[in-house]
Amino acid sequence: MQTFDVAVIGAGIVGLVQALALKSSGLKVALIDSQNAPETPVGPAKLRVSALTLATQNVLTALGAWQKLDTSRIAPYHSMSVWEQDSFAKIEFAARDVKQAQLGYIVENQAVLASLWHQAACANFIELFAESPIKQLALSPQGSFISLADERMLTARLVIGADGANSLVRKVANFPQTFWDYEQHAIVATILTSVPHDNVARQIFTGSGPLAFLPLWDQQHCSIVWSQDEAQASMLMSLSDTEFNKALTAAFDGQLGLCELVSVRQSFPLKMSYARQWLSQGVAIVGDAAHTIHPLAGQGANLGILDAAALAEQICTLVAQDKDFSLLRNLRPFERWRKTETLKMIAAMEGFKRLFAGNATGKKLLRDLGLNAVNQLPQSKNTIIKHAMGLAGELPTLAKSLELS
Repeated sequence: MQTFDVAVIGAGIVGLVQALALKSSGLKVALIDSQNAPETPVGPAKLRVSALTLATQNVLTALGAWQKLDTSRIAPYHSMSVWEQDSFAKIEFAARDVKQAQLGYIVENQAVLASLWHQAACANFIELFAESPIKQLALSPQGSFISLADERMLTARLVIGADGANSLVRKVANFPQTFWDYEQHAIVATILTSVPHDNVARQIFTGSGPLAFLPLWDQQHCSIVWSQDEAQASMLMSLSDTEFNKALTAAFDGQLGLCELVSVRQSFPLKMSYARQWLSQGVAIVGDAAHTIHPLAGQGANLGILDAAALAEQICTLVAQDKDFSLLRNLRPFERWRKTETLKMIAAMEGFKRLFAGNATGKKLLRDLGLNAVNQLPQSKNTIIKHAMGLAGELPTLAKSLELS
C-alpha cells in the first residue's frame, strides 16, 4: 500500500498539467493512467490538434513543457477571419490590434502530451502509474482507496479526476451532470490547399454547421474541423476522397483554392456536458470531467488547462497557510471561480451556435448586420480578442505573462 497526498486520475494534457502545477505545494502526487508515455510526433501532422491561447502558453512555459516542444511543428496564427456563407457578414481579428505578435498557436495534442509527460517523469514529487487501469476506486472523506489492475494499491487524501468526458471519478462521486446533444458530428482531417494560409485561422458558418481551417506549420497544410448536422456529416464521411475534396472546396468558398485530403477522415459526436458539482470532501474534477463544449471556438483544451492551474493554485495556497487542502469548504473558492468562467464560455458558444443556425431571411439579415457592426467597433472586437487569447478574465497566476503578474 502506497500513500499519497494527491492522486490525479488521468494523464492527458489536463491531468499532466494538474500534477506538475502542484510542485510548489511540496505534496506527494500519484498520476494514474491506463496509457503509456506518448511518443513525440514526427512526419506528417497528427490528426488531433488544438488552438492554444497565450494563457495556455504561459502555463506550459511555467511548467517547462513549452520549451521542450519542436518549434518547427508549432503554427502561430496572427489573425482570424470569420464569415457566413452566402452573405456579406464578416469579422476579422488581428493580434496587432491588441499589441501582440500572434493570437495563439496550433499545436498537435500528441506533442503537448509528450512534452508534459517528459516533465512529469522527471519530477521527483510525482509517481507515474502508466498502463495502470483502475480496478477499484473507493472515495472517502477520510482518504480514498485505489486498486489498480496489476494489484498495486494506494491511498490519497485528495483524488482529482482529470479523466475525460466519461470520468470514472465523476461517476463514483455521483456528481450530477447537465447534458445535451448538439446533434452534430465534427469531421477532422489534414488538408493540402493550393493557396498558402498565411498563418490566418479561418471559419465559415454554413447552414448546417461551422467549418474551420486551422493553419499548420507548412504554409499549404491546414487541419479542418467541419461541424455538421448528423445526416450531413454521415453523407460527407461516405464520399470518396475526390468528392469530399470538391464538397470541402465549395463549402469553404474556395478561400484557399482547391482542397485535397492528405490524411484519413475521422468523425466525432458533439455533446455539451456540465457537472453541477465539481467537489466533495477529498474529491475534485477538472477539464472534460467537469465540462465539454462545442469546438467552434477551440476553447475546450484551454478551459481544462486553466481549471488545473486554478485548482493547483488553491491547493498550494492552502498548504502555505497550513490548512487542509482536501476539505470541501477550503476548495470552494476554486469551484466558484472556474464554474463562473466555464459557464460564460458555454453560454457564449451556445449563443454563437444558435445565432448562426438556420437560414430564415430575417434572422440572416439581422446577424449579418450585427456581425458587420461589431467588425466596425474596435473596442468591442478587442474585448472579444483578449478573452479568446486568455488575456482577460480571472486568470490563475501560472496563466499570466510576466507583464501581467
